[in-house]
Amino acid sequence: MRIGTIAVALTVAAAGTVVAPGEADAATSYPVQVLQETNKYRAQAGCPALVGNGQLTVAAQVHTDEMAKYRYMSHTGVAGDNPDDRIAGAGYPWKRWGENIAAGQRTPQQVVTWWMNSPPHRANILNCAFREIGIWYTLGGARTYWTQDFGSAGGA
Repeated sequence: MRIGTIAVALTVAAAGTVVAPGEADAATSYPVQVLQETNKYRAQAGCPALVGNGQLTVAAQVHTDEMAKYRYMSHTGVAGDNPDDRIAGAGYPWKRWGENIAAGQRTPQQVVTWWMNSPPHRANILNCAFREIGIWYTLGGARTYWTQDFGSAGGA
């Protein structure tokens, strides 16, 4: 049985947020920090740690970069694609998937705290059935965009 969930973003941090210098470093270190923060909350809830997955990361990157390019925030892409389309398109053989998106938060800690304060996003983070994750961060203009794509493959 395939199960999909989407955490609907109800609010967005203020537009025009300025990101600290070293944006190239942030692009590579921020996803690692988001994973660490996410796994901290999962451990507190008794869930196994998520491990990074390249295919889920590609799905997250494609969507985050598109949101930044066109300056929108939605789980639906400009061509009408949905998270399950992007995840499958990246080659991930999902059985379960979930997606968290956000825009405007300046740091990994801020975005994970924001997600944890939103019941649908929190539910994805604390869903112990998820085993893998892809995370991406992009700066679009002066605004940040974030995506977490969660998954459990095949028989997981």
